Amino acid sequence: MTKKITTDAVIIGAGPVGLFAAFSCGMLNIRTVVVDALDFIGGQCTALYPEKPIYDIAGYPSVSAEDLIKNLQAQAAPFSPEYLLGQQVVEVHKFTVDSSQGGSHVNSEPVNRELFTIKTSAGTEIKTKLIIIAAGCGAFGPNRPPINGLEEFEKTGAVQYFVKAKEEFRGKKVVIAGGGDSAVDWANILADVTDKLYVAHRRDKFRAAPESVSRMMKLAEAGKIEFVIPYQPSGLIGNNGKLEKIEIKDLQGNSKQLEADNLLCFFGLAMELGPIANWGLSLDKNHIAVEPSNCQTNVPGIYAIGDICNYNGKLKLIACGFSEAAMAAHHAYNRVFDKPLHFEYSTSKGVPHAA
Repeated sequence: MTKKITTDAVIIGAGPVGLFAAFSCGMLNIRTVVVDALDFIGGQCTALYPEKPIYDIAGYPSVSAEDLIKNLQAQAAPFSPEYLLGQQVVEVHKFTVDSSQGGSHVNSEPVNRELFTIKTSAGTEIKTKLIIIAAGCGAFGPNRPPINGLEEFEKTGAVQYFVKAKEEFRGKKVVIAGGGDSAVDWANILADVTDKLYVAHRRDKFRAAPESVSRMMKLAEAGKIEFVIPYQPSGLIGNNGKLEKIEIKDLQGNSKQLEADNLLCFFGLAMELGPIANWGLSLDKNHIAVEPSNCQTNVPGIYAIGDICNYNGKLKLIACGFSEAAMAAHHAYNRVFDKPLHFEYSTSKGVPHAA
């Protein structure tokens, strides 16, 4: 039997920005349903790096991705957002409310207003006034290196693309490949855990936060990290999925081998928008173009926030995604209630209960 839901807003994506959007909407008495293709909340923070510390969240000198998600869920909890996990939004249809109807909520719709019907892969139907897309990078998966026999070592965990528990690598010989934030951050975290840690990168410049790079350089000076530059993994040596050595090559084709138990590849994520690409939204490559003052797309009533949206000057930071969530919620208030918003600061209004 088809499950049918009526709400004010559907938030697509239960990552940190989607969770803060549920809170931001709740503070304005906008009811929300949060949909995510994963069967748990947290998006990449939960799926890819729950133990990784995050340093640029206001008020937290350092917070693990896992703890950040727990706190965001608790922050939104007073407003009782409904979570539909393990299902993907596959269809979005607009319809116009009959002009004879009135009121300010979906179950007594506003006059002459375009609303949306959403269908999910689980067969759920949702009627809503607005959609907030907070899908991060969309459907994501790792960029894999072109190495023969890679799958055999992936199955045993000898080759990995995400780190969920640093203790898994205690006392092991590990090669980290890559030069971005993830590679540098995990090099810093695993330096005190592994027996031997290599960082292999194709050049001597790293595309990561300067403070993180400086920290890694100090660990290398202390002998806890060995740089292998300019090299990239080119082959895996071992039996039955058990890794023994990693072959690496430089830009001239010169090769050497490193003894290793694990290869951690951090070459970024492959992004796919999935069904979102067919919704008539203005796209900028794999991102959704929005009006920067309110994060609304070219389709009135559909907003995009977080890493999936793009505008001139966009920064891909969780902190910026939080701001975008608040801007979208405030701009959408009139669409939900058909009246202007008289804003009050949270310190004066407190945390109201959901309507």
